[in-house]
Amino acid sequence: MSTRRSTRRTLLTSAAAVLTGAVLLTGCGSDGGGDGASGKEPGTRHITDATGREVDVPAAPKKVVTLSEPTLDAALALGVEPVGATAGRGQKGVSTYLAGKAGTAQVVATVAEADMEKVAALRPDLILLDETTAVKTQVSKLESIAPTVVTAKLNEDWKKAFTATADALGKESEAQKTISGFDADLAAAKKKLGDNAGASVSVVRWQNGAPSAVGRGVGHVGSTLSDLGLGRPKDQQGVGSGHSEPVSLEKLSTIDADWLVFGTLGDKADGEKAYAEAKKVPNFGKLKAERSGHVVVVQGSAWNSAGGPLAARIVLDDLTKALAS
Repeated sequence: MSTRRSTRRTLLTSAAAVLTGAVLLTGCGSDGGGDGASGKEPGTRHITDATGREVDVPAAPKKVVTLSEPTLDAALALGVEPVGATAGRGQKGVSTYLAGKAGTAQVVATVAEADMEKVAALRPDLILLDETTAVKTQVSKLESIAPTVVTAKLNEDWKKAFTATADALGKESEAQKTISGFDADLAAAKKKLGDNAGASVSVVRWQNGAPSAVGRGVGHVGSTLSDLGLGRPKDQQGVGSGHSEPVSLEKLSTIDADWLVFGTLGDKADGEKAYAEAKKVPNFGKLKAERSGHVVVVQGSAWNSAGGPLAARIVLDDLTKALAS
């Protein structure tokens, strides 16, 4: 038995003992020995993750843990319901837009860190995450629990990240169908923009009485806007330095555009409450989008998360409903 498999079994045993008082007698993976020619265990596939690590993953994983928002989104889009997941940003449970699909997935992490004992107690056979979360610093510990795949670098194109997650799950063909369907609907929506073709769109999250600009770069928000031929305010162009960038109330003009997509980290009802609050802020009423009735309140968790295909679909549907004639 390899040193890594021994370490994995030890961590599983100790973690479960702490949590349940029971001793786990079996480890992850196949009961058989390794393949002497390749070092690969039976029933596994060999892949290279986004960091260049070579990982043997189950050919048909049964107990998947997703420790980032994009990998949870991607897994659910592919029909895989993880046994463990990460909490959405600013939320105790998974991102609101995924709550109806995540079923009984146990929250075992935040975007800041994973709870190793909770992860181990689930006895996963595959762990997925990416660099949108600080949990990436814990990979060495996670791989002692189960095969661990970092699916994407920070600021990666969402379709590429989705495809990499699908590869780890052995569902590449399903991912390509999802992307093809999305692209077809996006092309159809673009033809219906009419007078809004080329319009500028600002995307903000309202929190603690002030906005933050979100959705820059090639994530599911930025790429969808770009592919629709829509522009962005100057301060929302290019790749951002972080997930969101706070905007002072003295500089509200920097978030102005033909259209303003407005949300929070929660659901649409939270967004409506925040919008009512924002309208009381001096100068908000001077924004062109507000004067024109072009403020679109959305289910913010889908727009403001580091999402995948399910979030991208919501973004496209919201834009189609608001801007396409």
